[in-house]
Amino acid sequence: MTPVLPPVSLEELGQLTRRASTVIERLRERVFAPGTQKQLDLRFNVRTAAEMVGRTEKAIRDAEGDGRLPEPDKDPGTQRRTGYTLAQVNRMREVFGTLPHRAPDDPPLVLAVQNFKGGVGKSTLVSHLAQYFALKGYRVCVIDCDSQASTTAIFGMNPDVDVDEDEDTLYPFLRHGGPKTLHYALRATYWPGIALIPANLGLYDAEYEFAARMAREPTFILDRLREGVESIADQFDVILLDPPPALGMLSLSVLRAANALLIPAPPNNVDFASTAHFLKMMEATLSELAQHGGARSYSFVKVIATKMNDQKSAHLAIKRMMDAVFPQDMLQATLKDSAEIDNATANLSTVYELTGPATRTETHRRCRAYLDAVGREVELLARKTWPSHHRALRKEGVL
Repeated sequence: MTPVLPPVSLEELGQLTRRASTVIERLRERVFAPGTQKQLDLRFNVRTAAEMVGRTEKAIRDAEGDGRLPEPDKDPGTQRRTGYTLAQVNRMREVFGTLPHRAPDDPPLVLAVQNFKGGVGKSTLVSHLAQYFALKGYRVCVIDCDSQASTTAIFGMNPDVDVDEDEDTLYPFLRHGGPKTLHYALRATYWPGIALIPANLGLYDAEYEFAARMAREPTFILDRLREGVESIADQFDVILLDPPPALGMLSLSVLRAANALLIPAPPNNVDFASTAHFLKMMEATLSELAQHGGARSYSFVKVIATKMNDQKSAHLAIKRMMDAVFPQDMLQATLKDSAEIDNATANLSTVYELTGPATRTETHRRCRAYLDAVGREVELLARKTWPSHHRALRKEGVL
């Protein structure tokens, strides 16, 4: 009997793959046009800069007048101030002693945004958290451990062109006999204060190599990424790990390397069930891994509701259930489902780097408020892990 649907051959699958690749290439050609480089166009007026720095506008002008700070940039035609860049704001923080860096004896926050299910908002969280911390003046490193390389693309690098798997990603370090530290892979980004270790599709090969070597070298495999993170940790306050959405060797390595976990979970039945399974699998896996490389503990483990839509009664009901099930473990802030985030992501960008008229809409202000609330809560958790910040936190009444 002739089948109603003819079988799809490998050749036809190849054609489908090539068509999909063409679409991706066109998108990247538009975003990563030849001869262009992604830049941060954010500018802050003196009032906003004063708020960011924690000093008065007069203090800034006085410092410019007596030479401690350079004269502000001015428009050649009008001679009006054009505003301060983030790098200039950080220079002000340095002069006034208000940079929020951890003390050398404080442990860096190594935060994995981890869930074994895809599509939960993992890369969105990583990129926006990184930029929130950078705006506050922290030293941030983002390590893209996902071969899909979404975070790498958001930070202005074309994974297919700008990233060499044998030189720029984690891959060389994870190989036996590879570099001693991760310094070789650190790349500056267009965001002051953010460094990136990029990824591309070649990183997927590490999964096969890790699995093949796991029986022979379990301790090396499991702790190699942790050793790499420790090799660069003195340069950063916050290190964000973006793992692949699967229970593979790289994901297990991320769990071993992190000292804190943030678990994104959209409030729907499928994703909540998936998150519950993730927690169960994580507990069982870490218990098993502890027999090979010692137990691992975390400064905090928090669940965050992502893609939340307050207009959907089902979302509200499941969010209430999440709050009841995880009363001490939910972030109070939620990452709302927002067209602003979707539109930015479609252009391989973020809400934090939008400028001009787009930032004056009510939609943008609401979205920015949601993102800031998430950032503030994670920042407070980070500061609680740093003894040097405890005195200030007690003064602020939050400790």
